[in-house]
Amino acid sequence: MGIILATSRSFSDGDLDLVARAADAGHEIVRGPAHHDLAALAPLLASADAWIAGTGTVSAAHLDAAPKLKVLARYGVGTEAVDIDAAEARGIRVTNTPGANADAVADHTVGLMLAALRFIPDGDRRVRRGDWSVRRGRELGAATVGIVGFGRIGQGVARRLGGFGPRILAADPFLQADRVRELGAEPVELDELFERADVITLHAPGGQRLIDSARLDSIRPGTVIVNTARPDLVDETAIAAALADGRLAGYAADTLDGDTAASASPLLADDLAERVIVTPHLGAQTTQAVDNMGAYSLDDVLAVLAGQEPAHPVTR
Repeated sequence: MGIILATSRSFSDGDLDLVARAADAGHEIVRGPAHHDLAALAPLLASADAWIAGTGTVSAAHLDAAPKLKVLARYGVGTEAVDIDAAEARGIRVTNTPGANADAVADHTVGLMLAALRFIPDGDRRVRRGDWSVRRGRELGAATVGIVGFGRIGQGVARRLGGFGPRILAADPFLQADRVRELGAEPVELDELFERADVITLHAPGGQRLIDSARLDSIRPGTVIVNTARPDLVDETAIAAALADGRLAGYAADTLDGDTAASASPLLADDLAERVIVTPHLGAQTTQAVDNMGAYSLDDVLAVLAGQEPAHPVTR
């Protein structure tokens, strides 16, 4: 029997009983804290043969505490919190779950676009205060939408937007222009996208800064930005300033810098509440996405423990 450490909060919390699936394969699921505090995890890592890890940091020190570890399955897509070089140096296979939550995040992205363009959260707050005054919004179909990063999620957003009928621009350095056109978008460079789009949605990997003060100076008046990707893609102070002076009409995000300490974010200032929408990392939190992420990660773990190749390997 192998020990599989699971530190993702939602693992096996959907319709699929993945704990039973692991048991049927002869392995035991052991739960650990999602924050990945090394002192708390060390006793669990000491006996772990596999680790299904959430968004917390996985450092070389974590791996040193896991001498039996054969596979680290990242429950999600991003692997920037994982020291992949350290894992490879120790012979530990690393996997992730590409595409598992793409539909869920694409749905949430379009929902945030509509909420920002039509002032839906603000309207709800006003009515609860007895204020039935109306703020005039804009129709999604009349907008030019710029998609930054045209992978699985960006393409899913484009498909969903097809029913609304906006012009769709896409900037992605890894896709050929002809392929972008085939997928229903007009290929453009990033600078052009920011200059032309009314709604900009971010689906690029973290570890880069795409929006700062200089870039915000190039946007069209009334632009709305949606970020369901990573907080480090934007300079939150610059976003707040652009909202305050009217360059930016709205910002809707599923993440903030620091997240659990997000009360310090300038985007949560009371005077910006009418123009800022923030949700607590719920873009991927659907039953279907949870089942997909859990099943992909567990299947890869079971494959490696059985001496087989995983379906979703991650390498440098």
